[in-house]
Order: sequence, then structure tokens, then C-alpha cells
Amino acid sequence: MYVIVVGAGEVGSNIAASLADDHDVVVVDQDSARVEAITYSLDVLALEGDGTSLSTLEEAGVEKADMVIASTDRDETNIVVCGTAKTVDDPFTIARVKKTDFLETWTRSNTAFGVDFMVCTDLHTAEAVVRITGLPGAHDVDTFANGLVHMAEFEVDEESPIAGHTVFEADRFESLTFAALIRPDDIVIPRGDTIIQPEDNVVVIGSPESVRGFAGSLTPEPTLEQANEIVIVGGGEIGYQTARLFEEEGLSPRLIERDHDRARKLAETLPNTLVLESDATDIDFLVREHVDESDIVVAALDSDEKNLLVSLLAKRIGVDRTVAVVEFGEYVDLFETVGVDVAVNPRVVTAEEITRFTRKEHTENVAILESDRAEVLEIEVDRDSVLFGNRIMDAMADLPDAIVIGAITRDGELITPRGETVVELGDHVVVFVDTEVLEAAADAL
Repeated sequence: MYVIVVGAGEVGSNIAASLADDHDVVVVDQDSARVEAITYSLDVLALEGDGTSLSTLEEAGVEKADMVIASTDRDETNIVVCGTAKTVDDPFTIARVKKTDFLETWTRSNTAFGVDFMVCTDLHTAEAVVRITGLPGAHDVDTFANGLVHMAEFEVDEESPIAGHTVFEADRFESLTFAALIRPDDIVIPRGDTIIQPEDNVVVIGSPESVRGFAGSLTPEPTLEQANEIVIVGGGEIGYQTARLFEEEGLSPRLIERDHDRARKLAETLPNTLVLESDATDIDFLVREHVDESDIVVAALDSDEKNLLVSLLAKRIGVDRTVAVVEFGEYVDLFETVGVDVAVNPRVVTAEEITRFTRKEHTENVAILESDRAEVLEIEVDRDSVLFGNRIMDAMADLPDAIVIGAITRDGELITPRGETVVELGDHVVVFVDTEVLEAAADAL
């Protein structure tokens, strides 16, 4: 596939990196330093130029492009890029936007602006926050097969009840598969006698009930349904969308917003959210409003520094769990190292959503783990798949070692995979794959 990516920032670079091995990729950016950096780091063609310019897109080969991905930091630029590309030919166009206004307009027709698919960064970030807060102790959560299958990643510390135990001892939940143990220098495909070590990141796949049960066995933190108090700090678009999604779950969060006009607007549009007008970095205010009694604090302010400060203040006064929005991916590990429970990077969330459209046709969903060290894929089994008509134990002989069949859904029912399970045409299979064998796995699956 011939793909043009406009924008070589964090989102565009992540997308280009995920495509470089299997596709012909051209990256366009106006920043010469970014163009030079991506030229030396990835096997792609990088061009310096304005992606909204027809001449630049023609230089990039838009007339033969199968897909054009507009991933700059400006919504309007991305929309113009897609519209310009459509004047030459009919590539599949993807636009990254932040404003939900654009998404709402596009959703009404699915053809507005010359955009074939629109990814709303702020909305997807809010959805990721809600998924993670709904599962105690999880660092990453994703859903597959219309919600029938959940994937979650948990960090094991020395105090964890499963540290030092075998996978067989830890796996006490029906419909749950231990997919991988991710270590700093290795990815281990676990067997029953594999010992779970402190600092392992455990990836599990299974039914929502089993994944929640496993999460509950690791930590006393409440689930989203059990949370008595949720506080969102920051009333920007991510904060607003997070509050709205919590309301849809039947919850009544509190939201702290400093700007008077914005706070008033939020209070009018969020009927089940208590909006407090104040500076959330004022520790006296936090104590006075009993934020220390909250189960979850979500920091969604307009800068990483403010979100780090608010999260650490919340931890200091006794909040059980903090989730922070982090714009710069290189800060994610720092946030979690100094005490923030989970850091959510909007750019990674966006890149993951866009990457799903670059996979083979039968790939239904993708989750990217540990900075692209591994992926969890949902595929629909066709006649060309090595799984079709075979028992899993037989099909695995033709697949790379670093693959785990985590779950199967058939006609809306979840099937826990076992060696004797026969995979049928049209089954949806959720698979853990080490990215080192991703290309071979994709061809076989």
C-alpha cells in the first residue's frame, strides 16, 4: 500500500513507524528538523513542504496513493489536506482533529470535507481515561468484539499478591488468558509454570467479568461502579468529554475549572456533574472540598506540568488513584515513575486508532502496547487464515512462537480458546503478537 502521512510530529512519526516495514510511506512536514530526523530514523521518504499544497502532494505521489493520513496539530490543516488529496484521485483519507464540532459535522454525512475517516483526539483520549479508571490498577485497557472481550495490562510490584506465583496459581478466573509477561528486556509468552516476577507487566485477555475479577484480586481499589467520588481537574474538551462519558455510566463526577465563563458553560451542559470554579493547584481548596476522599482524580489541564502538579498534590493528600493526561510521550514514564498511577498520552491514543485502518482488511481492531513492543489484534477469520478449520494446537505449529490466541467470539458468544478448539469461518479472534513477528503473523492470520 502507498501511504502519504502529512505531519511528522509524535502522531505522524508513530504511524509512519508502524507502516514502514510493510508499505511504501511518504512523510510530509514543513519543519526541516523533523524531516531530517525521520529520514535517518525510519525507512520512509520524507519531504519538506506544505501538505495543504497540491504541488506538494503531487510531489509526494498523491495520484498513486492508496491512503492519505493528515496528522498535523491543526484541525483545519488536516481537513484541507484530505480535501486537496481528493481533487487528484480517490485515496482513503484520514483526518486527525481535536474539536468535536468537526467530528459532529463529519458524522452527519461521513463525506464532509473529503474525509473518509475522522479521528477525534480529545474524544478518544476521554474514552481511554474512562476505560482505565473503570479497571483498578490497570495501565492499559482496550475492548474488542463489541465489548465481549477485554484486554488489560497490569504492573506487578513486590507487594502484589501474584508476585512470585506461577501463572497456574494466579489464573483463577474463568474465561481469562494470560497473554504475556512484558519485562524491560524481554517479552515472555507464559506457561502454567512461568513465575510472575516483580516489575513484570502482565497482559490478560478475556471476558469483562474475568478481567474485572483479576483486577480486583490485585488491588483493593474500587471499580468504576464502586467509586463514590470522581474528580476531574480541567474543563477543557478532554475534561468535558470525560465528565460526559462518566455521566453516561450513571456516575456524578465533580469537575474543577478555573475560568468563570467556561465553568458556567460546563455547569449548563453537564446536568449530573458538580462544577467547581477554582484553582485546582490550591491545596487548601482541595482539602476544603474533601478531594482527599476521592477514589479517582483525573488531571486534564492544558499543560503536562500542571497535570503532574495536580496529580502529585492529589496523591499527597490521600487520593487512591490518579490519572493524568500527558501530551508529550517522553513524559509518560516520568509521570508514572514519580507516583502518578496512569499517564494517558493523546497522541499515542490517536496513532493507535489510525493504525487500525492500515492493517489488513480482516483486522477489526488494534491495541498497541508498551511503545509498540507488542500489539493485540482482533481479526475476522477468512478462508486464507491458517486458523480456518483447524484446532488451535495444530494451527500454532504454523505461527511464530511469540503469539497467543487470547479469545474467540462466534455469533456474539465468547469462547475461551483451548488447544482442542476448532476455529470456524467468520470467527473473531483476539491475538497477542510480539511486534518482532508481526509481519509473519499478519500474513498467516
